[in-house]
Amino acid sequence: MPKLANPLNDTRIKALKPKGNRYSVADGGGLVLEVMASGSKFWRYRYSLHGKQQPVVTIGEYPATSLLAARERARRYAEIVAGGVSPVADAKKDRGSVKTLNTVREFGAYWTEQQMSSKSAEYQRNTSRALDKDVYPAIGNKALADVTPGDVLAICDRIKKRGAPKMALHTRNVIKRLFEYAIARQLTTINPASAIVARFISTQDSRARVLSPDEIGRVLRAVYASSIRRPLKLAIHLLVLTMVRKSELIEARWTEFDLDAGIWRIPAHRMKKDREHWVYLAPQAVAMLRELHENRTSQDYVFPTVRGTDRPIAKSTLNQAIRALDMEVQHFVLHDFRRTASTHLHEMGQSSDAIEKALAHTIKGIKGVYNRAEYAAERQRILQLWAEFVDAQIDEGRKVVIGNFGSVA
Repeated sequence: MPKLANPLNDTRIKALKPKGNRYSVADGGGLVLEVMASGSKFWRYRYSLHGKQQPVVTIGEYPATSLLAARERARRYAEIVAGGVSPVADAKKDRGSVKTLNTVREFGAYWTEQQMSSKSAEYQRNTSRALDKDVYPAIGNKALADVTPGDVLAICDRIKKRGAPKMALHTRNVIKRLFEYAIARQLTTINPASAIVARFISTQDSRARVLSPDEIGRVLRAVYASSIRRPLKLAIHLLVLTMVRKSELIEARWTEFDLDAGIWRIPAHRMKKDREHWVYLAPQAVAMLRELHENRTSQDYVFPTVRGTDRPIAKSTLNQAIRALDMEVQHFVLHDFRRTASTHLHEMGQSSDAIEKALAHTIKGIKGVYNRAEYAAERQRILQLWAEFVDAQIDEGRKVVIGNFGSVA
């Protein structure tokens, strides 16, 4: 009596690993799953006609052709064979009716289904955004084999023109990984993204991102509408208003502030240039700091960690908070807030020297040899002007409760 095949299931199928040579696993009734050396898996139907073994009939690739669909085809082909007819013609017709994975869009959907489930939610979101916003509109309907390095470069160039070189590099990497998987599935032979060198898309010196007024408002409204902790929302808002570096803010101690005078004295050892820096706080910033002080959980740090020890939040905390936001703003990093403030204040005709001093930049030449309070009045004025400008962008289309941080503290 012939040995009966142990029926397959999806768990067993997914566990089948490629070997040096292709091999087959029977499901029963003539249906077998052939595992290729590349890892691809194809359904085949084995049959005899008029007493002679015939070449196998290809049903389709797993998982595009499911186990149930393959069994139904094999059952139908067995009926055809029982009638003394070869099922080859029917198999070809069936394969033609199956949705193909030839185009970038079709294969992209298959790739994300197969490869993204184990990735983080943030990674999945960023990958889907790159595909839906830039890849599919440009090459989604192209056959995989027809995509050229020029197509990939054109996509990256368009993203860079939006002021987002890092997003351009991320999108190039998404295309590269998609095609690596397509090659492994034997659907194409060339990876067009591999020809685009990463350093030609984005380098450390390529950032020139400046948020538009509308984007400033959208970012901060998204911050306040999110579920992140209130102190982190205020930290991001203060980062915009004070024009300081991220590390200077998150490591701030309460002893550095004179809220009655509206002055934040950052000691030299915490500054990039090892020089004490004074920030002339706008009333809006003072109001936020008073709220933080009233609800403080640390006697020392303004932004303490929630892990029980008296130390500041990690340097990556605010970055992670921003990346988790659901907002339609092109890729940017927190440091871009400083460049954004400088750009808009210059466009308002404010003193370049005062802006540079507010950013804690060194002014070269004789003008740079001043005490720490030089340009104090101008710096105080421009930070107030900047806070009011930011308020106006937030108020445009505001639908979330942010706080009472008006110009009168």
